[in-house]
Amino acid sequence: MTDIAVVSVTTAGPRRGWRSLGTWLGAAVVGITLFAAIFGPWLAPHDPFTQDLTRRLLPPFWMDGTDPAHPFGTDQLGRDYLSRLIYGARISMLIGIAVTITSGVIGIVLGVIGGFAGGKVDDAVLFAITCRLSIPVVLVALAVVGLLGSSLTLLVLTLGLLLWDRFAVVARSTTMQVRNLDFVAAAWCAGCSRGYILAREVLPNIASHLAVVATLEIALAILLEAALSFLGLGVPPPLPSWGLMIAEAKEYMFFSPWVIMIPGVALFVLVFGINLLGDGLRDLLGTGERS
Repeated sequence: MTDIAVVSVTTAGPRRGWRSLGTWLGAAVVGITLFAAIFGPWLAPHDPFTQDLTRRLLPPFWMDGTDPAHPFGTDQLGRDYLSRLIYGARISMLIGIAVTITSGVIGIVLGVIGGFAGGKVDDAVLFAITCRLSIPVVLVALAVVGLLGSSLTLLVLTLGLLLWDRFAVVARSTTMQVRNLDFVAAAWCAGCSRGYILAREVLPNIASHLAVVATLEIALAILLEAALSFLGLGVPPPLPSWGLMIAEAKEYMFFSPWVIMIPGVALFVLVFGINLLGDGLRDLLGTGERS
């Protein structure tokens, strides 16, 4: 029995945390995207908003008839596709991070308060979570943006107010586990205030779980933004959102399939990379299930 246990530990170890190829791949994808988002104005070879109808729908570098000045070709209005792709990364990362911060603040506050206080306060938090889970996110977002108009700020606020439930559930469950540990009891005995215990004892010990949730929320927010932009109710044109690029290219997908393939692949790779990184963080921070 001892030999079997040793073998199971040694074989599972290399796949955890930074020893996993998937974690490094996810970190590389997210890092490259963040680099492109931060230094986009210096990396983009052209102005992503400049139109040139004489050079519309130029093919990318792997096809015949390409132009070296536009390695990823141009769109239906003659705008450089590589430049719009780089600026689209800025939109996607901005929305993903801003929505996650907004929803994280709401969900963590509610979850920690409910899990730590218990009783009627916890019942109220559970009722709020249940009400939120009964609301269809996409339909509400479509209704709000359709009624109030599309803007980047409104999109962030709408998604942020609709995606806090996962933070609340995880924060509540982990807080209920931490509040009964010895170091929290020692803080009570030392006369520490409730706010001090929450800020210095509880939150640092549930932060690893919340970090994993944050990666999932970033990926979800990016996908929802792309879906809303594809429907014409997300980021307003001419901002180069990847979802909006896909929507604008759908009329040309049969004759110039690369105009919809490039932003689609970029969106897939970014979301896949974020999920790989989140999976690696779960193993690295020890928040996964252990037998």
